[in-house]
Amino acid sequence: MTLLYGQTVVIVRAPYITDRYGNTTAERDWSRATKTTVRRVSVQPDTSTEATGDRPVVVSGWRLITRRGVDIDLTAGDRVEHAGRVLDVDGDVARWTVGGRIHHTEARLKEVSG
Repeated sequence: MTLLYGQTVVIVRAPYITDRYGNTTAERDWSRATKTTVRRVSVQPDTSTEATGDRPVVVSGWRLITRRGVDIDLTAGDRVEHAGRVLDVDGDVARWTVGGRIHHTEARLKEVSG
């Protein structure tokens, strides 16, 4: 199924910021992020939501899926560049196993605009 997994993404991972006392914070330093290209994945539209009010917001959902037997180095807190968009990993990355071996990896991604 080469056609299904014909997309390329870039995983963007930023280190945590260290405060002036040497403590690691929960904030990321995106100016020092590393980028890793991953080929032969599938990125498909997922659910989206829209909210109106003081500030209209659209949250577009996407799902990244790897080929059978393939795991990728992707974690919550990373970002994914795909098709001109910068998407946040939404929650934990799901690693499906069968018989103790990786079957495939799935991640929900989101883009917030507004």
